[in-house]
Amino acid sequence: MSALTLTPRALYEEVAEQLRQRIFRRELEPGSWIDELKIAEEFGISRTPLREALKVLAAEGLVTMKVRRGAYVTEMSDKDLRDVYHLLSLLESDAAAVVATTATPAQLHELQALHAELEAAAGERERFFAVNERFHMRVLELADNRWRSQMVADLRKVMKLNRHNSLLKQGRIEDSLSEHRAVMAALARRDGAATAQAMQAHFAQGLEAAA
Repeated sequence: MSALTLTPRALYEEVAEQLRQRIFRRELEPGSWIDELKIAEEFGISRTPLREALKVLAAEGLVTMKVRRGAYVTEMSDKDLRDVYHLLSLLESDAAAVVATTATPAQLHELQALHAELEAAAGERERFFAVNERFHMRVLELADNRWRSQMVADLRKVMKLNRHNSLLKQGRIEDSLSEHRAVMAALARRDGAATAQAMQAHFAQGLEAAA
């Protein structure tokens, strides 16, 4: 890989994004040691921006710093997984309830279009992953609480550390689509309580499949 060049973003942020994507692609496996010397040499940078990047990833929960042992890609325990799903369920169901009662017709139409795109992606796992995340994050954006959105974004990064992603299980994509349809139906009725309940059911089923 050629040396990273400084862009309008700080160099350490560019390095953090490179490492973040390697973690998501499993090129750096959960539990693996991050060889700082090797990565710094590969990127053509000093260890200073690399260490700053690792601090960013540690703050996000993707990297764990161990005293006198260095940085490791975080491993998700069963409890970690349950805790992350619990918080996502609370935060995203709350956001969905807000959207049900405050979204404009144009915004609801936008979510319907995203859902249609999700339906069309059912046979393409990677595309389904991407559209699914866009749908969930758009609901957060429409609910318009930047603190909740930031919390969910960080939790969703950590959720990607799970070795057994729920959407990989046989039949899970079809079940997920069915759960999304229930969310969309409740949104269309402008029923905040039902929308929250449907979103909570979606996360409960996702956790069962991911565990």
